[in-house]
Amino acid sequence: MNGKAINNEALDQLFNEARTQNAWKPDPVSEDLLRQVYDLARMAPTSANGCPARFVMVVSDAAKERLKSHIAPTNVDKIMAAPVSVIIAHDLDFGDKMPQLFPAAGVAMKAYFASDEQMANETAFRNGSLQGAYFIMAARALGLDCGPISGFNNAGVDAEFFPEGRIKSNFICAVGHGDPSGVWPRNPRLSFEEACQVL
Repeated sequence: MNGKAINNEALDQLFNEARTQNAWKPDPVSEDLLRQVYDLARMAPTSANGCPARFVMVVSDAAKERLKSHIAPTNVDKIMAAPVSVIIAHDLDFGDKMPQLFPAAGVAMKAYFASDEQMANETAFRNGSLQGAYFIMAARALGLDCGPISGFNNAGVDAEFFPEGRIKSNFICAVGHGDPSGVWPRNPRLSFEEACQVL
């Protein structure tokens, strides 16, 4: 790390000018590019390097049809039109991979998470959510647009895509090249004074 801030153009691409997308250009997104997005996102931090997020890239028409019936009506068009819709989920058994992911103390960490199911589930959800956000930022960094939604039936998606029961969906993110005509006016954000404290 060189400790230098990225330039304004990069900040605009990631934050200031980036928008939630509601309509999509028909341009496909290659599997190679999806792999690049994941490979970038996976480098960001999680608790004890647990990496509980799991990503299902819904690309084919058949897979989209499986997903469609579980999407809230107001989100169906956006999800079906997107080149890719990513189900961002978390593995409740993520601790099983701790010996691989945290070699210095992986066996102990595996036992630690196995000993407290509630704590493990909370850790999986929290860090899987972080990884979902990292995925969005990685996609934007590589020139893609995103349209995350929470308007869907989690239980239905879980039964359809994760029938073994140990992986749980969190949110869905449509990915592709957005059509600017579908972008809504930007809504306000809370100011620093409204949202933050310095103690």
